[in-house]
Amino acid sequence: MSDIAAIVLAAGLGSRFGGGAKPLAPLRGKPMLAHVLDAAKASRAQPVIVVTGHDHNALAALCEGQGVSLVHNADYRSGLAGSLKTGMRALPATCTGALILLADMPLVRAATLDALIAAFEADPDCTALVPVCDGRRGNPVLLTRRLMPQIQMLEGDRGAGPLLRGSGEVLEVEVDDPGIHLDADTRQALDDLGKI
Repeated sequence: MSDIAAIVLAAGLGSRFGGGAKPLAPLRGKPMLAHVLDAAKASRAQPVIVVTGHDHNALAALCEGQGVSLVHNADYRSGLAGSLKTGMRALPATCTGALILLADMPLVRAATLDALIAAFEADPDCTALVPVCDGRRGNPVLLTRRLMPQIQMLEGDRGAGPLLRGSGEVLEVEVDDPGIHLDADTRQALDDLGKI
């Protein structure tokens, strides 16, 4: 347990994926979103919050009985920023911040989530943490409540990236997890993930 939540962004249209509910696309015998939820639930992050939008009912059915909370982003067509804001607004008052997981990054390990939480606990003055593997930043990121004013200003199909560039209060955390760089934006990318 920690005072860091996990927010899974699963609201998008998946336009580059070719339609359908991208988080429900199968990988290794189960939906992509199920892999993300497994990692989140195996980590110290609590609670796990799933932001839905497109195909809400199908995503809600998958999440039923998983011990996660759902929050619906009615404005999901506006892009990733709206889902990030919706998820952060849903944080319980007891949470200092949240790991922001993407539903199309199913290979991120629970150990990576715990490494980000542990690094924050060791340096609670930082406002954000990003994982680094092979010299490159990846996802998920850990955002603290102190960033809420800036998060609420984000617009369009961008996540927290603009907040993480050039800030001295962003802590990089070395992890041994190539999954922080691997997403399934397209069906070909998902097929490629299945071969790893």
